[in-house]
Amino acid sequence: MIDKLIEKIIEKRNPSVIGLDTQASYLPSYKDIAGNADAARRILDFNKEIIDATFDIVPCVKVQVAYYEMYGYEGMKAFAETLTYASSRGLVTIADVKRNDIASTASAYSTAFLGKNDLGQTAFASDFMTVNAYLGIDGIAPFLQDCKEYGKGIFILVRTSNPSGRQLQNLLVTLNDKMLYEIMGDYVQEWGKELIGKYGYSSIGAVVGATCPEEATKLRQAHPSVFFLVPGYGAQGASAKDIAVSFDGKGLGAIVNSSRAILCAYKKEQYAHLSPAQAARQAAVAMKKDIGAALAEKGIDYSSLTKGTRE
Repeated sequence: MIDKLIEKIIEKRNPSVIGLDTQASYLPSYKDIAGNADAARRILDFNKEIIDATFDIVPCVKVQVAYYEMYGYEGMKAFAETLTYASSRGLVTIADVKRNDIASTASAYSTAFLGKNDLGQTAFASDFMTVNAYLGIDGIAPFLQDCKEYGKGIFILVRTSNPSGRQLQNLLVTLNDKMLYEIMGDYVQEWGKELIGKYGYSSIGAVVGATCPEEATKLRQAHPSVFFLVPGYGAQGASAKDIAVSFDGKGLGAIVNSSRAILCAYKKEQYAHLSPAQAARQAAVAMKKDIGAALAEKGIDYSSLTKGTRE
């Protein structure tokens, strides 16, 4: 699955993902919404408009489940249909659900997003899902197995973008003489070694926040086969220069997420004359250019990328 994502990135010369963290208050018609069912329907319609306006320039969307759970079962229907619609437009999909539990329950979570249940069905079909691995290998093994069996991928939380993430993730583990996030990075590399594709990256990737460039630099150097999902750009304050350290020397190895800055772009003065969908498109184009410029400062010409194995 990681090869599919990388090839989409190369095809569109764009290592960015739009986060469809859509809530009712983001919609222009927010004050007219009447209840959960109406909110879910309008959110789905809004998502489709964003997808239709950007699918030709971005390779991927990430759909954060919490924003849909707020609206009950109607919201979860919108979540499922958003994933399905994005896939129908040729986009790689990431279900941002951060699941984990003991082995049997982790297996059910994995089945819901990656595998097939005992009826042969997948509830929320996605190409990747996000996973919290801090329960250890028994809670992560079912996800690894489904990635192998169904050709899917996961992104494991390693160093998150929230300011208080360092309270635990940056604790020094004296037994290993490493920070906790570094140890998790080591595990991600080990768990993913059997799923390395032709570009040298594994379908078992890592979530590494753009707001912690020092940690990202260490992880990139230590784990050349681990692909990064990078949140924190835009509304959370990280710049393109902050995210540039997550990429390898060819401009691969990472995909950068932006949510509110894209979804709510129509509220910005510079895009006020545009529809929400067209404003989102312009913001996505601006993000692409911003990342490209930051990579160019590292000597990486994104326009020269071609499909093939990593040198």
